Amino acid sequence: MRFILPVSLALVLTIATVPMRAGQSATGQAQVTFAKDVAPILQKNCQACHRPGSIAPMSLLTYEDARPWARSIKQKVAAREMPPWFIDKNVGVQHFSNDVSLTDTEIAAIVKWVDTGAPQGNPADMPPAREFPDLNRWQFGEPGLVVSLPKDLVVDASGPDRWPDFLVDPGLKEDRYIKGVQIIPTKGFAVIHHIRTSLVAPTDESRHTGQVDGPDGPPKDEQGVFLNEYAIGKGADVFAEDAGRLIKAGTKINVSFHVHSNGTQTPTNVALGLKFHPKGYVPKHVVVSAQVRYPEIDIRPNTANVRLDGYLILPKAARLLSYQPHMHDRGKSACIEAIYPTKTGVLNAQMLNCARFFFNWHLNYVYRDDAAPLLPAGTVLHTLQWYDNTAANKFNPDPDAQITYGQRTIDEMAGAWLSYYLMSDDEYKREVEQRRAPPTVISSR
Repeated sequence: MRFILPVSLALVLTIATVPMRAGQSATGQAQVTFAKDVAPILQKNCQACHRPGSIAPMSLLTYEDARPWARSIKQKVAAREMPPWFIDKNVGVQHFSNDVSLTDTEIAAIVKWVDTGAPQGNPADMPPAREFPDLNRWQFGEPGLVVSLPKDLVVDASGPDRWPDFLVDPGLKEDRYIKGVQIIPTKGFAVIHHIRTSLVAPTDESRHTGQVDGPDGPPKDEQGVFLNEYAIGKGADVFAEDAGRLIKAGTKINVSFHVHSNGTQTPTNVALGLKFHPKGYVPKHVVVSAQVRYPEIDIRPNTANVRLDGYLILPKAARLLSYQPHMHDRGKSACIEAIYPTKTGVLNAQMLNCARFFFNWHLNYVYRDDAAPLLPAGTVLHTLQWYDNTAANKFNPDPDAQITYGQRTIDEMAGAWLSYYLMSDDEYKREVEQRRAPPTVISSR
């Protein structure tokens, strides 16, 4: 019998800014300083959010910015709560194109820096200030189509987080294949937590009112099929030359926001840019986004470690491109497993990934090209998700409630978005052999 255990959640630690005495490094060990050791880590992994005008509550650009938060920084990185990346480091594939996590060495450096008094070090050791990309620049050149909201979304100065949805007609008159997609916030960048876009086919749009302002938007059959997601620091999604995503004539686009107040009434809008393949071009690989879900949710009050499962059968060989689990406040952790076809009757399964889950962070884990799982025809993709409906879950609004499927945050969902493309058996075999081949070493004389 094969047992699959849920990923344990790291202890959630309270932010504290207790002052510390300036300390010295441990005897016989090199001193870790902000200027030489910590600043480069913050630049690479944290400052995209932690800078003036961005979404994080404090800036970490300078020593003066970071020093009051030293203990909080230690707590968050040691618990792997920050930067937000929740893939289990001990399970499955570990190579992703959008990985913002810290290495064990980087975490150890930050912990040691704090434990030894958080010294500044020699200011001359500071790296040059990071230059941030222009948020208003299209990374794939001028798009063929740009879509925005017909009027601004106004976020109040105070109030709870909101999840408004808007259905926008891009006026597409013919079928096209998308080569790249990018979201650029044109107004209100600092109040946007994330944005998710979906393609709504003409036959699916009849019940969508055009705007829905709720915790999870309209029902999924009205939200359409997942297109892409924006979060701070993310750029364009660009497919390979021989791959693309079909958008059919008459398709509308559902734009789903997660916004939060920042003390100032803020008008917000975005530009969604689509870069197309040339007219008439049909890519070899058509990218598919499929939602694997379990709608029959029934979670009893005051129960923990409730597991729900979903399944997707691949009719042909495939390359898995990304994995994005989705739950609500009681979601705890998620896994994806590949169950391979076998003629022996013996279970042949491999856990591809596991991740902790936090509703405030809808992370899409995008596999690096050389690590994207290659799956033979007949593979069953098995999604597993765990829930904690007890008072021990600090995000749980009511542990005494019986929980069923629903769009509200206080209800639950059990699903995952999977992006992949299908391939022939011959292509699958070639790619598998290329992965197995030893790297070519070129010697110079």
